[in-house]
Amino acid sequence: MKRIDLNADLGEGCADDEALLAIVTSANVACGAHAGDVKTMEATVQAAIANGVTIGAHPSYPDREHFGRIVLERTPDEITADVTAQIRALESIVRAHRAHLRHVKTHGALYNVAARDRAVADAITRAVCVVDPSLAIVGLAGGAQLESAKAHGLRAIAEVFADRGYRSDGSLIPRTQPGALIDDVTLAVEQALRLAQSGAGETICLHGDGPHALEFAREIRRALESAGIAVLSAA
Repeated sequence: MKRIDLNADLGEGCADDEALLAIVTSANVACGAHAGDVKTMEATVQAAIANGVTIGAHPSYPDREHFGRIVLERTPDEITADVTAQIRALESIVRAHRAHLRHVKTHGALYNVAARDRAVADAITRAVCVVDPSLAIVGLAGGAQLESAKAHGLRAIAEVFADRGYRSDGSLIPRTQPGALIDDVTLAVEQALRLAQSGAGETICLHGDGPHALEFAREIRRALESAGIAVLSAA
């Protein structure tokens, strides 16, 4: 039987987090740099535990003003320090609830740069190694972040997207360009099914801040299970 993880970026101040946690199998929790704070991390972790959802850290460039979606000039050492601090902030909360952090997935611009820039990817991987080398790293399927994780002996989880448009080379269409976002549930379901059935990735992402996130999550999970694909955590 084919299997796929269904993940969502949560703890970003959106209204549907609790409902999404009843559907998805993994949560990437904002660690305060682009969104969230101790209170939202605490609430998201508690809700994830209650729903049996795997918990991961979702670090970013330190950029709340632009929601972590523009590239900042940061050296590799600064990126390692940024990501280390964010993972540790969430890890302490998870540990306090006698649960376990399972993976790290960067957010927004940092995620996209790490998919193509090995130096940035290595900076992120070093942060994970500093905190806990048993953590998996989630990155864009075919991207440099996965190559970096594997080169450092970490588990790499290939991610694909239900609600984002792709270029022909497998990279994501930038949000500033037409076709970057999929806002039709039928198209999102079709893309999720195609990617899951092709084996292109181990986890499918839904952006929790999207206006149709809850509808997408419900319909995608229903379609995957109807197609005989088990929806299970990858981490």
